[in-house]
Amino acid sequence: MFRTELIPQASNWQIDLKAPILSLGSCFADTMGNRLKTNKLQVLTNPFGVIFNPISLSKLLTMSLENQSPQPEHFVMNQGLWYHYDFHSDWVAQEPEILKQNLENQLVSVQDFLQNSEFILLTLGTAWVYELLESAQVVANCHKQAGHLFQKKLLTVEAIVSDFESVFQKLKNYNPRIKIILTVSPVRHLKDTLELNSVSKAVLRLACYQIMSQLPDIQYFPSYEILLDDLRDYRFYAADMLHPSAVAEDYIWQKFGQTYFSRATLDFLQKWEKLAKALQHQPFQMDSPAHQKFLQETLKKLEDLKNLVDVAGEICDLQKMLK
Repeated sequence: MFRTELIPQASNWQIDLKAPILSLGSCFADTMGNRLKTNKLQVLTNPFGVIFNPISLSKLLTMSLENQSPQPEHFVMNQGLWYHYDFHSDWVAQEPEILKQNLENQLVSVQDFLQNSEFILLTLGTAWVYELLESAQVVANCHKQAGHLFQKKLLTVEAIVSDFESVFQKLKNYNPRIKIILTVSPVRHLKDTLELNSVSKAVLRLACYQIMSQLPDIQYFPSYEILLDDLRDYRFYAADMLHPSAVAEDYIWQKFGQTYFSRATLDFLQKWEKLAKALQHQPFQMDSPAHQKFLQETLKKLEDLKNLVDVAGEICDLQKMLK
């Protein structure tokens, strides 16, 4: 044996196909959210854009739950476009009033989704934050504003835990059924240097441990440990040497499914994997009898699944190809 495999303990939580999931946090939250969506689970992924630090995540959840409007003093302009310090740069508009309305609409949409959500997958990326000097408030994104406006700061475990406890109570008051899966992103933040990236991840990991120890309905999934301690080889990194490779993402996804998916969900995913490959098939002759038969058989399989998941788009696409 030249490797130590990390086998997460199977959770007593079971994620079914119909369970609404909110995936929030770093770019790895996008990775997991997109996987859930591709496999037909009900997921809302990073509705505020990629958010790396836990304080900003807690703030945005609180804003949604309490119908708060974005802080007016946090609207900023860069190269003729307007942004907001609490949101990712994906949220942009030519006028601040338009951006404000779009952000308010999105906060309401997230509140609506949280009402029926069963799980929040919360991916923490970094404990390093930037504070506005004039207010000492943490920003989610600096939006290329002048560096002298900010100070870089390392969050403490105590600050993360305290902030999370507050938003957790708000979440449970709003939706008592909700459960939270915490994970630390395996993506490395080398702009902080390798040494300070390790400090940051250590703070996040200890915060997750304390949160899980002190609060109910919270579990930790070891994405970070799977890449660094189980795979622990540059073969499993993308070309930038920062993000997991596609192979590593597949591996982490399999571990997540083994930990949290119900038996019915796992059975569906086996069927869907074969169907998804069939849908990607590119024939040499679209009108050949053999391919038309293949389309009919694939369509029948999709029809059998339409009461389980939404496959209306796939059915429509196949029907257009039938002669």
